Amino acid sequence: MKIVLNGEARDVAATNLAALLVECGLTGKVATAINEEFVPAGLRATKTLNEGDRVEVLAPMQGG
Repeated sequence: MKIVLNGEARDVAATNLAALLVECGLTGKVATAINEEFVPAGLRATKTLNEGDRVEVLAPMQGG
């Protein structure tokens, strides 16, 4: 399925957000959103991906 991940078009096999994170190697503490709607960590396994979804994954960074 084709989605947009962090602004980049990608072809993925994952059908839900949790599987997408594993497939793309995005583990650890991250914040997620699909089509500009925040998805809490506890709901990622039940959040189905659809063709053309825009997924954003953000990780905290240190610095200042």
